[in-house]
Amino acid sequence: MKTVDIAVNLRNVFFNYDGSPVLDDITLDIKAGDFIGLIGPNGGGKTTLLKILLGLLKPSSGVVEVFGKSPEKARPLVGYVPQYLTLDLDFPASVFDVVLMGRLGQAPLFGSWREKDKSEAERALEYVEILDLKNRRFGELSGGQRQRVMIARATVGSPKLLLLDEPTANVDSRIEKDVYELLKKINENATIILVTHDLGFISAYVNRVACINRRISCLDEGKITAEVLDEVYGTHVGMIRHECGL
Repeated sequence: MKTVDIAVNLRNVFFNYDGSPVLDDITLDIKAGDFIGLIGPNGGGKTTLLKILLGLLKPSSGVVEVFGKSPEKARPLVGYVPQYLTLDLDFPASVFDVVLMGRLGQAPLFGSWREKDKSEAERALEYVEILDLKNRRFGELSGGQRQRVMIARATVGSPKLLLLDEPTANVDSRIEKDVYELLKKINENATIILVTHDLGFISAYVNRVACINRRISCLDEGKITAEVLDEVYGTHVGMIRHECGL
């Protein structure tokens, strides 16, 4: 396989937090264009792995490359949707303002937003199908609408890699399906790594599943079995099938 085809290269990655092991000898290649579902129990290292890929944490040892670069140098190529909303819903920011925040790394340090930044923000909103909400206050939106705004913010810079940490944790199953359909569309132009506990949905959308509980195993074609879940979670886990033909 050519190096240019690899979006993420992890080799013998270890991470310890205050002396306690969190990631243990993680080795994984993720090809450009993959849609990876990252599953595992709470505390298993999923969010830690995303933060390492973002360059926010450094591994205790091992090699981490994103498109052949260090995570810090590759950061302009990466979009991120965090698990917890960090915006104050009472703050009077419009949807357009929030999406523009995703251009901060590419905009001038001083002065107003460029026309290019504004046009890219509108393009991102149109892509996630909420351009009509452009001038609405962010705090007034529904949970599903806010998630689309956050995805627009993460993709406004046209990233080659999109990382999402449980983006559907606080929405109902109907909206959840809409979010997954949106991510499927985004996957046409970007590699996606998605942390989730929703095992009923991901098998219909991802092409590979990475199971992590300090150590990692990867399943092609998203084939999740009861035996695999029992091994990863250390207990019996049931898969709930939603009303979307699964």
